[in-house]
Amino acid sequence: MTYSALGAALVALAVWPAVVGARRLPDGRERSRHWAAVAAAGGALVVLTAVFDNVMIAAELYEYGDVGTSGIRVGLAPIEDFAYPVACALGVPGLWLIFTRRPAGGIDG
Repeated sequence: MTYSALGAALVALAVWPAVVGARRLPDGRERSRHWAAVAAAGGALVVLTAVFDNVMIAAELYEYGDVGTSGIRVGLAPIEDFAYPVACALGVPGLWLIFTRRPAGGIDG
């Protein structure tokens, strides 16, 4: 299995809890705020991944061969590495919304 296929499967699996969890929110305004927070967290995780993956690869802590990757890189990091933070940014908040009980009046009520 290639890194691309693994990353695509992971992101596809993370979409389910992201959508189901967001649908548990009571109104459109709260859903919009939720998706904005997911996007902000995802963006931060992608930037941190870019920085620290490049540092670790440059320090020769690990390396990726050309076999199994698409060959597209952000600096030294293969593009496939960015599937993991995207999947986490989608899946973790969704799972949180699915497995926590919300008060009847919403967050403030």
